Amino acid sequence: MATIDWRIRRLAQTVFTVWAVTTLSFVLVRLMPGNPMGAMVRQLEQQGVDPVRARQLVELRLTIDPNEPIPIAYVDYIVNVLSGNLGQSVYYAEPVTQILAQAMPWTLFVLSWSLFISFFIGIVAGALMAYWEGGKFDVGLTSWAILMGSIPYYVLAFLLLIFLAYRLNWFPTSGRAPTGVPAGFNWPFIKGIVHHATLPVLSMLVASGVASLGMRGNSIRVLGSDYLRVARLRGLSDTTISTQYIARNAVLPMYTSFLISIGEMFGGSVVLEQVFQYRGLGYYLLAATYQRDYPLMMGGFVLITVAVVLALLIADLTYGLVDPRAGGQNSDSY
Repeated sequence: MATIDWRIRRLAQTVFTVWAVTTLSFVLVRLMPGNPMGAMVRQLEQQGVDPVRARQLVELRLTIDPNEPIPIAYVDYIVNVLSGNLGQSVYYAEPVTQILAQAMPWTLFVLSWSLFISFFIGIVAGALMAYWEGGKFDVGLTSWAILMGSIPYYVLAFLLLIFLAYRLNWFPTSGRAPTGVPAGFNWPFIKGIVHHATLPVLSMLVASGVASLGMRGNSIRVLGSDYLRVARLRGLSDTTISTQYIARNAVLPMYTSFLISIGEMFGGSVVLEQVFQYRGLGYYLLAATYQRDYPLMMGGFVLITVAVVLALLIADLTYGLVDPRAGGQNSDSY
């Protein structure tokens, strides 16, 4: 019963967080200093749109009627968001939902590869560092991991772009897919999208340094645990001890870090995709900020928040399945 009550509380916290972000986006349009609605009207007027028509377009694209009382307008806005109507982009003149739906798979493609590769490298390297604790391999790799973890991802992105794309021409300088190749499940197209995604993925691999340090610390703690000494006294083989005791228990804390990193990488994609002109979710969110495209900005903000909150929720709800010792009754798994 306690586990069920705890999960209900976590679900309620998640719903509250999403509601708070959605409400904040409404406040951004209605009450933010600088009058975003007026700025959008002036932007359309500069494009030659009649002032009356410009205001009508803004109301349509924001799905908000400025003449309605705030409570009624707020309810209408929430209903529109729940129904998937996030308005229309001012700059791209397309539904926000359509733009985000097209961009999201590309961001997920880069993030998924970055996460799995970085944590695979981190887990393997961290385990080896702990096994040879204090040796040259441990010292050298620890120094390298600290160095990689201290480099901002966007600095590494610029360096990779300059040397590997512009100078050596090994990778494309922009885009997310090859031109002149029919999109679909064919080798030229698949090879092209992997080629375009390589530099963004490499830029995010700085997370492997942090992951390796975390795995190293976990492994060292396991190596000094009492149950490991008991396992050795029982005469278990090194293979059994390594796989069933050391690796299994050292990897468990990395599970939560893995899911939390999703949120960090979503945030990093905002600048990273702009650097490589990779048209994913982060690219459109930053472009919307530059263009003062409030519908697209709010839609991207809400979508990223929902993705991060869901990742944390999954981490909490499933940690008890991954580690039975937690029992699902912890207040948090991170």
